[in-house]
This record gives sequence, C-alpha cells and structure tokens, in this order.
Amino acid sequence: MDKETKQSSEYYGEDQQNEEKQLGIIEKIQQLGQTNVPQLSQDSKIHCLTIVGQIEGHIQLPPQNKTTKYEHIIPQIVAIEQNPNIEGLLVILNTVGGDVEAGLAISEMLASLSKPTVSLVLGGGHSIGVPIAVSGSYSFIAETATMTIHPIRLTGLVIGVPQTFEYLDKMQERVINFVTKHSNISAETFKDLMFAKGNLTRDIGTNVVGTDAVKYGLIDEVGGIGQALKKLNELIDLNNGGKEAVVQ
Repeated sequence: MDKETKQSSEYYGEDQQNEEKQLGIIEKIQQLGQTNVPQLSQDSKIHCLTIVGQIEGHIQLPPQNKTTKYEHIIPQIVAIEQNPNIEGLLVILNTVGGDVEAGLAISEMLASLSKPTVSLVLGGGHSIGVPIAVSGSYSFIAETATMTIHPIRLTGLVIGVPQTFEYLDKMQERVINFVTKHSNISAETFKDLMFAKGNLTRDIGTNVVGTDAVKYGLIDEVGGIGQALKKLNELIDLNNGGKEAVVQ
C-alpha cells in the first residue's frame, strides 16, 4: 500500500468513526431527549429495572402506547440472576397495568431471584402492577403514588358461558394468592378493596394512595429513591454476611 492510499484509508476511517458517533448521538436524542446518559459505574452492585407504561403481553399494542414488553424484561431478570457483579435489584414502577399473565410472569421471576430486590412505586402501580410491586424483598411507595385494585377483566370476544366466569375466577385467585403471599395484607382485606363499590367512577375496586397502601399492609413503607437504595444496600450487606458465614 502506497503512502497516498494509506492516508486516504486513515481519513476514511476517521470519517466513518465520526459518522457513527453522530448517529449514536442522534439515536440518544431520539430515544431519551438528551445527548449524554448516566453511565453505570463499574463499582456499582445495583441494577435498576423500570416497569413503565402498559405491560404488553401476547398481543402487540399500538405504537403510540408506552409499553413494557415482557419478552424484554424476563431475559434481563435472568441476566441479573446470572451476573455475579450485580448484588441487588431496584425495581421502579410507574405502570397502569396490562396483560395479567405477563405481569404474573414478571412477578414470579422477581420473587424467585436469589438476590435482594427492592421495589419503588412512583406515580402509579395499578392493576397487575400490584403483584409486581410486592414481589421483592421490600417495597416502597411514594406519598403521592396510587395503586388501583380491581377485579380481572377480559377484552375482545367473550363467550357467555359458565366456563368463562370460572376461568376469570381462577385467574383472579392466582393474583390474590400471589399478593397476599408476598405482602402483609390479608386475602379478606384485599378482596374487600377489589370489590368495593363507589370508589371508581366506571368500575368496582379501590384506588389506594401511598400511606393507605402501607396501612393495609400492601406496601412495606412510604419513601422515595433515597430510602429505597438505603434499604437495598442494607439487604445486600445482610445477604453477603449470610454467604460469608456459610463459606466459613
């Protein structure tokens, strides 16, 4: 390769790198509205998982809907369990709910993690977001955040036969059993909130605000990001202490 060809290839390489850099910045602007995003420190032992918008299940939602896709979340949880550098998980929720089976799948995955998990409800943790919120080791809710508890609903074609009601009833029991198992609320109280009349304008159920969620035993504590991270670090230290004791 002669000198001129070498210089032109170097210039071409620089141009390609600059172009890729510009495309990367444009992509960040389109996705996040900013050019720089916070980088995860190599020393960080906590992973943050966000559950936002509507939880998308087996049916793809319209593109204008902000969604959390279960096929994206489940592999992340598997990776978190396998990664030795991640010692704790922080789950941030601001969701309206969505697909029941997808929500329960995410909840079961989080509940079965061997690593400490702290959830924080910001804005709202409605419908099937409730099981996800209580699936961790400890749960927080912002003072102004709300959680809507209501019966299971079906969308689309519904066949008016007794089996349809039985199917709904069994699915509802799955949600109730999971929530009562992973929180301090009793099944009776949870059902009373679920079937309450007069609280929601177009439905039966209850809209529970932050302090009330703690009072009912649904959520462990009212707090924000600072308290959630502090608690998670405490749980990580306890978990590591237990492991060291076993090794010794």
